[in-house]
Amino acid sequence: MLISLKDAVKKYGSGEAEVYALDHAGLTIDEGKICVVLGPSGSGKSTLLNMLGGLDTLDEGELTVAGRKVTGLSQEQRTDYRKEDVGFVFQFYNLIPDLTVEENIEVVADISARPLDMDEVLQALDIEKYRRRFPKELSGGQQQRVAIARAMIKNPRLLLCDELTGALDTKASGQVLKFVEKMNRQFGTTIVIITHNEAIAGMADQVVRLKDGRISENRRNEQKIPAAELVL
Repeated sequence: MLISLKDAVKKYGSGEAEVYALDHAGLTIDEGKICVVLGPSGSGKSTLLNMLGGLDTLDEGELTVAGRKVTGLSQEQRTDYRKEDVGFVFQFYNLIPDLTVEENIEVVADISARPLDMDEVLQALDIEKYRRRFPKELSGGQQQRVAIARAMIKNPRLLLCDELTGALDTKASGQVLKFVEKMNRQFGTTIVIITHNEAIAGMADQVVRLKDGRISENRRNEQKIPAAELVL
């Protein structure tokens, strides 16, 4: 088990305006698995991602990741946690426009304690041929693969993907998901995908559904569909 979330509470506002973004939620995710988290806007998906990634703190409850009790860490300690254990991929690629593909990835590799081999990551994501290009010279799907490479180069225990196909067309989405699946298989990275797209659940080992800050469904996927066969 890589992730253990127990009785997690995150509230915003006060009095009559108080809203539970997480309402006593509990969840475990095994190491090396792909977990897809579904739910409508406002269900708590992004809050869950922020907690898992150490971007925010719980009001109540306990979060443990890779044996590290994330609950109660100081801001500096949470920064170290993100640096050492977590990779992020967002809907918008956030690449540095004046840096090449390789330079965008090196920015993270240079501050990592145990980075993966650059050539291995580029080859795994099929972007080696673009290493000298700038982001503006790439398609959306190619840029997203660079964003994945940037997150993966530091060899994180946990890769968090927030609507990683939200800005892509169907073809590019399928390609990106195939490479995410490949990252999981090749490097054993635990991957959590936050998405509105129900079809993506087919490739998951574990499917979690959130509603009003509570986990309304948490199931193992006994009939996984390869990413290449998803109907998006």
